[in-house]
Amino acid sequence: MQSIVKPQTLPTHELAKTWQARAEAPEDVVAHVQSDQHVFLHGGCAVSQPLEQALAVRAARLSGIMAVQMHKEGPEPLADPGLEGHVRIKALFCGQGVRQAVAEGRADYVPVFLSEIPELFRSGALPLDVALVQLSPPDAHGWCTLGCSVDVALQAFRSARIRLAEINARMPRTLGAGMVHLSELTAWTVTDRPLVEHPQTRPDRDATTIGQLVAGMVPEGATLQTGIGNISDAVLAALHGQRDLRIHTEMFSDALVDLHEAGAIAYLPSEDHAAPVVTSFVLGTGKVMDFVADHPAVRFKPSDVTNDTALIRRKRRMIAINSALQIDLTGQVCADSIGTRIYSGIGGQMDFIRGAALAEEGKAIIALPSTAVGGTRSRIVPTLEAGAGVVTTRGHVQYVVTEYGIANLWGRSLRERALALVAIAHPDHREDLRRHAVERRLFGVGALD
Repeated sequence: MQSIVKPQTLPTHELAKTWQARAEAPEDVVAHVQSDQHVFLHGGCAVSQPLEQALAVRAARLSGIMAVQMHKEGPEPLADPGLEGHVRIKALFCGQGVRQAVAEGRADYVPVFLSEIPELFRSGALPLDVALVQLSPPDAHGWCTLGCSVDVALQAFRSARIRLAEINARMPRTLGAGMVHLSELTAWTVTDRPLVEHPQTRPDRDATTIGQLVAGMVPEGATLQTGIGNISDAVLAALHGQRDLRIHTEMFSDALVDLHEAGAIAYLPSEDHAAPVVTSFVLGTGKVMDFVADHPAVRFKPSDVTNDTALIRRKRRMIAINSALQIDLTGQVCADSIGTRIYSGIGGQMDFIRGAALAEEGKAIIALPSTAVGGTRSRIVPTLEAGAGVVTTRGHVQYVVTEYGIANLWGRSLRERALALVAIAHPDHREDLRRHAVERRLFGVGALD
């Protein structure tokens, strides 16, 4: 096995010149994985499909493998029911591919702030034996990058003793903290294949209305955090007429490229001399991958930096925009489960909600459609479903936005919160919410008359 060499003791350019000849087949790369090891899997669009498929084949001959991962795009071969007893996934964020395995008890979910995951690896609280990552090709000096996903992968790579990689000609070379040298790798394979993509959404009417309402809350010169999906895309689309915006976010997608092309992002130095766009990973299509490749204004940082509340709160006019599955009449926000069924994860919502709320002229926003399941269910509910997880507490929530308006809950009593939330619920569900609020004595019978 090739030894791991620290960057300050790197060899000459010889390795950088011969790296392609040193590549191995995927099955030979994953042959370094043994039973009873903890294996980190690169997430998002950086998932290494060739190595994961090879590992799934190898895992059938092993036992006790723990696969540690964040959200991953594309198929999940290691979540196959046939691998039960051979490999078990430990999901730090539950994506579509592992929801069923978690629901059936074949995989585990860890509720954790995104900002704290690197420390789990660093401290050994969640030990890692192997890191399996996808990298951009090396430069003339042998330096690759973690490409579109630095987030928790950087610390996972540093914490693992065995470091396995797919070096993909199409992985964008990104600037910032995600540098990895060839000499740090145990083994690698070489590919030239399209990355897994997350398609850009087309906001519907309700999302467009929400986007316009949220955009009206964004002042000139603001720093934005957004997520992915209809609501985030609609907000960014509604901001095309803005100027002097900056981005400090855990992730973004294709919609940010459109915001850039509209001229809304400031590229002059900020008060804190941060790059105009700071992120830890991106999800999207080739459009956003081309945008971040070697872009001097885009800096990738690990998630314990992008999501550091102490750093976020120093951003003047920090606007954090997140979503939810449900919110109850007292302001409790559920964002990771539908009842007891785990749907996603805590992620960075609380990191940014708290940081933005503490920032000078900052705003913490939860934006969500008023209904789900074709309008038959209200997302604003009397109480959260039994077993639902509270991601943002009622003590942390500030603004809630639906297509029917904006509710400011900061400093408001339970009665005032209920009144404000009923007012932005879907009209078809307001009477039922009013009745429940009266039964709970959140306000009197005539409070809404």
